[in-house]
Amino acid sequence: MTEYGSEKMAEEEQNASAEKLKEKANNYFKDKDYENAIKYYTEALELNPSNAIYYSNRSLAYLRTECYGYALVDATRALELDKNYIKGYYRRATSNMALGKFKAALKDYETVVRVRPNDKDAKMKYQECNKIVKQKAFERAIASDELKRSVVDSLDIENMTIEDDYAGPKLEDGKVTLKFMKDLMAWFKDQKKLHRKCAYQMLVQVKEVLSKLPSLVEITLKETEKITICGDTHGQYYDLLNIFELNGLPSITNPYLFNGDFVDRGSFSLEVILTLFGFKLLYPEHFYLLRGNHETDNMNQMYGFEGEVKAKYTAQMFQLFSEVFQWLPLAQCINNKVLVMHGGLFSEDGVTLEDIRKIDRNRQPPDSGPMCDLLWSDPQPQDGRSVSKRGVSCQFGPDVTERFLEQNKLQYIVRSHEVKAEGYEVTHSGKCITVFSAPNYCDQMGNKGAYIHLRGSDLKPEFHQFTAVPHPNVKPMAYANSLMQLGMM
Repeated sequence: MTEYGSEKMAEEEQNASAEKLKEKANNYFKDKDYENAIKYYTEALELNPSNAIYYSNRSLAYLRTECYGYALVDATRALELDKNYIKGYYRRATSNMALGKFKAALKDYETVVRVRPNDKDAKMKYQECNKIVKQKAFERAIASDELKRSVVDSLDIENMTIEDDYAGPKLEDGKVTLKFMKDLMAWFKDQKKLHRKCAYQMLVQVKEVLSKLPSLVEITLKETEKITICGDTHGQYYDLLNIFELNGLPSITNPYLFNGDFVDRGSFSLEVILTLFGFKLLYPEHFYLLRGNHETDNMNQMYGFEGEVKAKYTAQMFQLFSEVFQWLPLAQCINNKVLVMHGGLFSEDGVTLEDIRKIDRNRQPPDSGPMCDLLWSDPQPQDGRSVSKRGVSCQFGPDVTERFLEQNKLQYIVRSHEVKAEGYEVTHSGKCITVFSAPNYCDQMGNKGAYIHLRGSDLKPEFHQFTAVPHPNVKPMAYANSLMQLGMM
């Protein structure tokens, strides 16, 4: 047998093995086990690195695990290998949409429509994306009209009437009380709507409260005091009620800190955020909220919150939510020892607590810099920094954490932002803790949720896990942009 012939046979064998691995990966994907799917697509690619389909499939698995940066790289690689591979354009467009890069996405949808002029789905996506690009241009034009007025100025809340047949909770003399909060939670539990007048009253008041806070909130727990720290809740209202059931309602003696990503994905985001805002108004000094990467316009436009507010109330109310979100603080320091933020540490060394205090946060987060990092970055096991799997900010290693803590005389950080099978994870030799409080995330991840107790006496984190509870039959992403729903096929 010639040398060429045996090489050819070896290559065919390798390709056959790669196909088997791809099939295995596909099965994991069908079972929604995306981590294993990624693992086996990767092994298939090691055997056959020139197969566009493997890259495209892995790209989709990355999309499902919110690794949009990696998804983008894979989709681009698939297209480099085969520029006629239509699915590759879809994948790349979806990755760019998820990252809020609408113009780049539009280019890929254009390509698909050109190649497949009769494809209805492609046409629909192109039109939807084009609509967003135009809307963004329009918003930019208005924003540059410097004197952007607040929605509050155009509201006449005083003269909004509450109809006689409305039987739901009302503020008492315009104020949130404990009775109002209990009534509100029960009302929401029955899938009923708070009267818009009350919702507006709460939003105006909470904007006022949040706008007076610094970007870095600093609190001191006494020896005998404890605080509960919760991670992402993502519109999972019934799981939020379960946290209060298990751990007690917020009160002056039972303070809470919710670490961002209250909205999007879950389809009860309005109920979650109005409940959290209510407790902020009731206990401003003992109930804390930090901003997550989902308390931003781009994310809300794609992942459901904007659609949900428009469906349940109005576009104007969404505008007000957007204004309020811009005033959420970015980080919280407990007893000068523990720093809490949604995402993580910074793309460069040398950032101090003073730098965080100085951040002008009343805006949409920029694409890079400390504000972006606080909302978006993730830890990684190896030293140094890497390009982010999300395509925004960076990943930081144990040495980065160590240097930051030392420079700022801190013991450890607590962050959220990533779903964890156990609801929490301790990394970087105990110096970087992740907590995530949306169990069975998106009704499909099968993860536990967790919250942390922190006591003033020793600041040692104590983890409490819980599992998902049933919720009414409204699917996650029910209000999301149709491109996100369909782009995932």
